[in-house]
Amino acid sequence: MQELTHFINGAHVAGTSGRFADVFNPATGEVQAKVPLASAAEMDHAVQVAAAAQPAWAAVNPQRRARVMMKFVDLLNRDMDKLAEALSREHGKTLPDAAGDVQRGLEVVEYCIGAPHLLKGEYTDSAGPGIDMYSMRQALGVTAGITPFNFPAMIPMWMFAPAIVCGNAFILKPSERDPSVPLMLAELMEEAGLPKGILQVVNGDKEAVDAILYHDVIQSVGFVGSTPIAEYIYGTGCAQGKRVQCFGGAKNHMIIMPDADMDQAADALVGAGYGAAGERCMAISVAVPVGDETADRLIEKLVPRIEALKVGPYTAGKDVDYGPVVTAAAKANIEALVQTGIDQGAELVVDGRNYSMQGYEDGFFVGPHLFDRATKDMDIYQKEIFGPVLTCVRAQNYEEAIGLAMDHEYGNGTAIFTRDGDAARDFANRINIGMVGINVPIPVPLAYHTFGGWKKSVFGDLNQHGPDAFKFYTRTKTVTARWPSGIKEGGEFSIPVME
Repeated sequence: MQELTHFINGAHVAGTSGRFADVFNPATGEVQAKVPLASAAEMDHAVQVAAAAQPAWAAVNPQRRARVMMKFVDLLNRDMDKLAEALSREHGKTLPDAAGDVQRGLEVVEYCIGAPHLLKGEYTDSAGPGIDMYSMRQALGVTAGITPFNFPAMIPMWMFAPAIVCGNAFILKPSERDPSVPLMLAELMEEAGLPKGILQVVNGDKEAVDAILYHDVIQSVGFVGSTPIAEYIYGTGCAQGKRVQCFGGAKNHMIIMPDADMDQAADALVGAGYGAAGERCMAISVAVPVGDETADRLIEKLVPRIEALKVGPYTAGKDVDYGPVVTAAAKANIEALVQTGIDQGAELVVDGRNYSMQGYEDGFFVGPHLFDRATKDMDIYQKEIFGPVLTCVRAQNYEEAIGLAMDHEYGNGTAIFTRDGDAARDFANRINIGMVGINVPIPVPLAYHTFGGWKKSVFGDLNQHGPDAFKFYTRTKTVTARWPSGIKEGGEFSIPVME
């Protein structure tokens, strides 16, 4: 069995804690590798190496740092298929979806090539008599990121690319469920010209997380995962004086107005609700049709599309719609919530229970589910299921529909499907949710805008990627300068005397 490593000071390093976690193949249920879980001492070693390397990297001019990112983009494109296959093998995503995971991270790296411009400060000439004033954006030092299983390529790149191009060193603690791609990314960064010690990958569990949070050398921490853990990391990190940004759970609503193109809306819901087996923080998990007639037409369109979904391993070809969920525990949690939905009175229109695939009976596959006539007091509405389950909550009018999304504790993403520009504009202006789609089901911003939700989906005041990333990974220093007047008319040869 393969034994994975950490990546410290430019080399693969075996774990020394004696603790390991199993890495599964979700399609077969088999353990395919084991990953070391770092101790606090191992984390401290990685941090000390990063701290020693960082000052020299920060002194490299931004254009040369950006050239490392240029080369990294080339290498990502070169190894796209290899990265996608490794990602699919540990996560379970289809190959096209895995390649998309890499691509959306690559796009943030491309944005970071603009660091020479993005790191420019401001200058005021003659702010006072003989006084000039200017600001500088300077690196924090050693920074860290704790990333989730569902995007093992994209989210690490969303964090380490801007952090590093700003002149910081970065400690990456990836998910122990699918750690191979983060290790591969670190190798590619070194091949691109990054000095040793600037990007360290330290695998681990809560012990490694706490070692990051309590380490006085680490200046900032980024996190993506569940809301309870986001709250813990944000509170603990801030209490230790760190700069912290945490992104938590989601329950994304899509409102379908009576005038919407129902085929377009149904196609969007199927892709956004069941893609990646629903294991996306931006997945649409709640459909809100306005009016019973709209709901009936929507359900009529959805059912055959959902029943036709092809579920299988990534090795079955590119026509597979989605693969297994990541672990047996994830599968059990999804199935328990489905049963709770039935028990609480929701109508299970498409029943994906007891899904089994010949030859993959031990895999973590979950069939697609569709609930109708759910209500907002049900667990399937209140909780993030993080699986291939779409819940339909009928609203009698637009105000009730928008109220559902606004009253929910999560505020990551939302969408409205309509042909009415006035309704769309009102929705975009009023909704208390961070990312909004108008006839776009998954409104993840492109790399040059910022990604982030509202309410209990986010903790911290700066978003991921885009301009906010350069604010998060730098401190602003403002300098006020006055130079005494010099001799402008040549030398003086007499002895100065007091006047």
